[in-house]
Amino acid sequence: MSFWLTVLRQVGRNLKMTWGSQLMTLLTVSLSVLIFAFFYLIYSNMLNLGDKLGDDLSLIVYLDEEPGPELKQQLEKKIRTFDEVESIRFVSRSEAYDRFALQLGKNQDVLNDIPKDFLPPSIEVVPLKNLRSLNQVKLFSSYLASFPGTLKVQYGQDWVERFYYFTKLLSIIVLLSGTLLILTTIFMVAYTIRLTILGRQAELELLKLVGATNNYIRTPFLLEGLLQGILGSTFGITALYILFQWIKLRFSGPGFLNLFEFTFFSPSISFTIIGVSILLCTLGSYTTMQKFLRI
Repeated sequence: MSFWLTVLRQVGRNLKMTWGSQLMTLLTVSLSVLIFAFFYLIYSNMLNLGDKLGDDLSLIVYLDEEPGPELKQQLEKKIRTFDEVESIRFVSRSEAYDRFALQLGKNQDVLNDIPKDFLPPSIEVVPLKNLRSLNQVKLFSSYLASFPGTLKVQYGQDWVERFYYFTKLLSIIVLLSGTLLILTTIFMVAYTIRLTILGRQAELELLKLVGATNNYIRTPFLLEGLLQGILGSTFGITALYILFQWIKLRFSGPGFLNLFEFTFFSPSISFTIIGVSILLCTLGSYTTMQKFLRI
């Protein structure tokens, strides 16, 4: 017990000696965690949004003529030849007209002078979820467009491609911010511990001469890195949570942010980010001790 009390006194002394650099390190670690967690939160929610929107993804094949029973069987067989699909639905001209009229609601009277067969027949194909990467959907669309009598194939191409490239961009930003987190935490903690070691080098050598163990000398520096990781990552995650709640409150009501459920990290992910930050800070402290602590 006396060992840990003495070690904690040494930690407090080290923090007091280099409080300016310790504060800068704490702020840097907090900011790095905040930046990384911010982009990772957006990225994870975009993936969840993609999964939800993917449930409604369908390819619509517009035909110039309504297929007969035999042709329907042939078309369905050709579609399933490419890969298994969740469902295939043939929509006649009259069904397309009824759907359009239902969508118009109270404005259905604009269709009074329009023939009921003005809309083309179509095939609605819902692919399996394992067939929903952008490249696969493009290949599937090109395959469907090659059918005889096909006018065009639609699946919201522009929106799907923009969403796909946006998530790719976010993944790159998350990777870069994660690299920033690793470099800044290790470097800043290492730099701060180095200042402490250099400032107390003569005293540490004297402690070694009077019989102090390596654990007694090294433990306070490890605890400094550990403390920086705990406080810095906790402050970063807490700041992000406060920002998240402010955004939800500020932009509550009708709008884009309410089209889907924007959620915060689960406790397991939050603790994982904190744990990794603590590990990085402790690693920075340990590598500096190995390099500059001459005992």
